[in-house]
Amino acid sequence: MILAKPTEFMNVSGPPVAALANFHKIPPDRVLVLLDDAAIPLGRLRLRAAGSDGGHNGLASVIQSLGTEEVPRIRIGIGPKPERMDLADFVLARLTKDETAILDETLDRCVSAVKLWIEKGPAIAGNYANVKPNEPATTKEQEDEI
Repeated sequence: MILAKPTEFMNVSGPPVAALANFHKIPPDRVLVLLDDAAIPLGRLRLRAAGSDGGHNGLASVIQSLGTEEVPRIRIGIGPKPERMDLADFVLARLTKDETAILDETLDRCVSAVKLWIEKGPAIAGNYANVKPNEPATTKEQEDEI
């Protein structure tokens, strides 16, 4: 596993991701992109094996640079953005104490989802990650697999 955090702005993160994947001969379906998403409620994760960019410029850059939508991703919900607030200001704003607690727990679940994706594959990781907060993340059978 290679963990990388591009130092470019998110909206142009595709070229460094593609360069790293090309250098290490990693196919796009083995690149797992983690990204914040204001279109998803705070505290939610959404893992998908492929799909469109959903209007997220950073993911669009990665998809364009890798030349395929077959790029797994975990979207980390930070939204919703207040109606009259600029998206950049919202993304860069300080979190409240309550929001920080929610995000900390969400990031812990995200780490678990990444581990599951590596060890058990995207289907099991998706079953774990794609639950609403306060819903059980796993069934007894899924717990045994984890």
